[in-house]
Amino acid sequence: MNPLLQRFRQLSDREQKLTLAALAVLGLLLFYLVVWAPLNHSIERNRTAVEAQQELLAWVQKNANRVQQLKGNAGKQAAFTGSLTQAVNQSASRLNINISRMQPQGEELQVWVDEAPFNQVISWLQNIEQMGIRIQDADFSETANPGQIRIRRLQLSKS
Repeated sequence: MNPLLQRFRQLSDREQKLTLAALAVLGLLLFYLVVWAPLNHSIERNRTAVEAQQELLAWVQKNANRVQQLKGNAGKQAAFTGSLTQAVNQSASRLNINISRMQPQGEELQVWVDEAPFNQVISWLQNIEQMGIRIQDADFSETANPGQIRIRRLQLSKS
């Protein structure tokens, strides 16, 4: 550090001022690049994440009543008689839900749907339960399209 200080002192007054000004600008640039810009980027990314979570919370709260209705209707059904496969196919086609695969297993039926609108799936499940078909197990996942879900596995049985 001593040789740099000696070299600095050998410069003329004008050159010293210019060097100090350049160091100040360099210091500000480094502060911006190392501290300020990453901090602002992180704050903006977190703000976006919070907004997305708030939208999800509002959506869940809006649809919570439908879930409660479905739960309430679960215990009030009459026993289903008839073809489980046919009933599921007909109710799905009425709501434009394309079933990708069905696998009967005795008195039970497993159903897979690649992609369908969430609201229509909820209506479909409610319709199925009102018919007296029992939903034993369900596995859903999100898709790349907003408002769409994938039914990985839906296990139905006669009540």
